[in-house]
Amino acid sequence: MAQRGSILIVDDEIGPREALRMILKSAYTVHTASNGNEALECIRKEKIDVVTLDLKMPGLSGLDVLREIRKLKEGIQVIVITGMGMVPSAREVLNYGAWDFISKPFDVADIMAIVRNAYEHRSATLQ
Repeated sequence: MAQRGSILIVDDEIGPREALRMILKSAYTVHTASNGNEALECIRKEKIDVVTLDLKMPGLSGLDVLREIRKLKEGIQVIVITGMGMVPSAREVLNYGAWDFISKPFDVADIMAIVRNAYEHRSATLQ
């Protein structure tokens, strides 16, 4: 049996976090975090392949978390999902190595395809 990828969903809002968990749980092992500190703790403890990351959160921002992920573990694919559809933010997160930048609300088929592509890229780089 093929190993399931591991996804970390980081969003301070329970609605989007749970929606993503429900969408992705059939295909991946899903972890969730409601803030940046929880996310970084999970990344330190678990094998995470892909992170979906809200940009605007209290405390550590998504950009802060992305910067820390890059210091902690190489190769984790990060998909920024945010209600803030600001182009400067998109450029900034892509400059820090985010896989993609998606605005809320997102399309289920689109998010599944983007997560799958990020996971497949991550898997290919580990071989």
